[in-house]
This record gives sequence, C-alpha cells and structure tokens, in this order.
Amino acid sequence: MRRLPVALAIVASSLLSPLLSPSVLFGADDVERTLAVDGVTRRYLLHVSPGLHGRNSPSPLVLVFHGGGGRASGMEKLTRFDEAADRHGFLLVYPEGVGRHWNDGRGLSDVDDVGFVAALVKDLSARLPVDPHRVFAAGISNGGFFSQALACRLADTFAAVASVAATMGEPLLPACKPARPVSVMFVMGDEDPLVPIGGGPVARTRGRAVSLDAAVRFWAAKDEISAPRMSEEIPDRDPKDGTRTRHESCQWGLEGAAVEAWIVEGGGHTWPGGLQYLPKFLIGATSRDFDATDEILKFFERHGRKAEAKAPAPRNATRSF
Repeated sequence: MRRLPVALAIVASSLLSPLLSPSVLFGADDVERTLAVDGVTRRYLLHVSPGLHGRNSPSPLVLVFHGGGGRASGMEKLTRFDEAADRHGFLLVYPEGVGRHWNDGRGLSDVDDVGFVAALVKDLSARLPVDPHRVFAAGISNGGFFSQALACRLADTFAAVASVAATMGEPLLPACKPARPVSVMFVMGDEDPLVPIGGGPVARTRGRAVSLDAAVRFWAAKDEISAPRMSEEIPDRDPKDGTRTRHESCQWGLEGAAVEAWIVEGGGHTWPGGLQYLPKFLIGATSRDFDATDEILKFFERHGRKAEAKAPAPRNATRSF
C-alpha cells in the first residue's frame, strides 16, 4: 500500500477543512442551531427536506459526521446529502465535533460525544416528527469511526450506520456490546493511504484500526447472520476514474439486520460520487461508478426497524466467504 510522507499525511488527515467560506458551503436550506450539553454549547446544521414541511407523520433522521479536522458545513459540499435527502424524504443533521474531531473509540479523545449525540437525538425528537425506529448515522474517516462507536453504544437509538473511509478502532472491538442488532455498511478504498483496508496504524499516528474484513465479520457475528456473504461486481460506469467496485453483503440477521461492504479497487480516502477535496497524490482517487450518498440512504430505507428489511436483488452475484 502506498504510504505518504509524514508531513503530507498530517495535511491529508485534517480532513475536509473548509475549502470555501462557510456561507458558500452551507446548503441553501440548512439552518445553524446549537444545543447546550453538560455546560458545553454544541453546534449543528439542520436540513428539513421541502417535502416534509407541514407534515406531522414520523420521518427518518440521518446524522452525518464530518472527518477529523473538518466541519459540519463541509459535509454537504463533499456528499450532496441535502439533495439526496430531499429525494428520499429524510430529516438531516450535520453535527460538529469539539475541536473538529470525534471521540471515536481509538483512544484519542475524552470528549463525551456519545452523550452529545444522545441528547441531540432526544432534543430533535421533541421538536420534530422523528420516527424513533428510523434513526441513522453516517460519516467519513473520523466521522465514520465515530458512527461505529454509536452503533456499539447507542444501538437502541440507531437502526443502521454507514462508515466511509473507516472501519473500527482496535480498542472499540472488545468494548463493543450493542444492546440490539444494528445494520452496518462500509465503503472503503483498497488504496486508502490513511486508513488501511487491511488494518493497522491510521495516518501513522492516529491510533489503530481493524481490517475491513474483521469489522464485517464482527458485525455479522453480533447480528447473528448465518447466511453466506454474497459478492457482486458493480458496473464500471466511469472507466476514466481508475477504480472498480465490488459490493459484498451479509443478509438476514436478527431483526432483519444486514452488513454490507462497498470495496473500491483503486479508491482512496474519498467519498465515492463526491468531491475530490484534495489532490489524488494526497488522498487517492474518488470513484465515479456509484454515489455513496444515494446508496447509504437506500441502505437506511431497507433497514429501518419499523419496516421489514428487504435484501437488494444482486447483479451477477456469487458466494464469497
């Protein structure tokens, strides 16, 4: 795997720092709000899809977490989650971490971010028609690792989580005892220079991560999935991007839970279908063969606890173990 010089790794690991002014990065319909938790004022952006205005029926909620060094305002620019949420009818929140980081289970922070998220979901549910059976989390890098921590510690709250350019912190695995099954989706590039798909040091000095395979097997065991892992090749819609994608899935665990992995061959520390936020020589290539944001919301639609889980129809699927 390609390794970055230390100085470049430090630059690249400060993910998603605002490349434009906050006023440019904010989605047109995003509203900045704050919430005081344990004497600390925490900040987040709220996006209510136009189709949800005036409706009192319960709506699904997605919390989207920025990467280390990033900001809430940068996530919409990277992912275009606002547009996708409008199509799918989701409430959307972009929280911001203290010091632009999340306490994600790698032992690098002592901030009670899990407590903040629990308080935030409770507050939002009191103000908005949130469906408690369809609350989800997604994030990239530090935010992706943190989404895994939420699945471990707030399994009664989150029905499913999705992590991009992240697996699980090594210290999190033995401590992870979810109260109930959680559906989990991973999106990883096999040439990620910061978070190795095979596990090991993150950006050299940012703790250690388990391999993608270990994370998938961990959640499949926790969700008591006995069906074999299925694999399918995704069509190469953009041959010029230098990537190919394989989709693996483990279906039909307890409460319909599933574990999926989108493995981008030739992909870097990036969000497929999203912004190439730093040069390829720093973070690797961004796949244009699929839109991670859209696939994440489809995954969440299938795995809300209120609705019956539905397995996607595989294309040219073969069994993999």
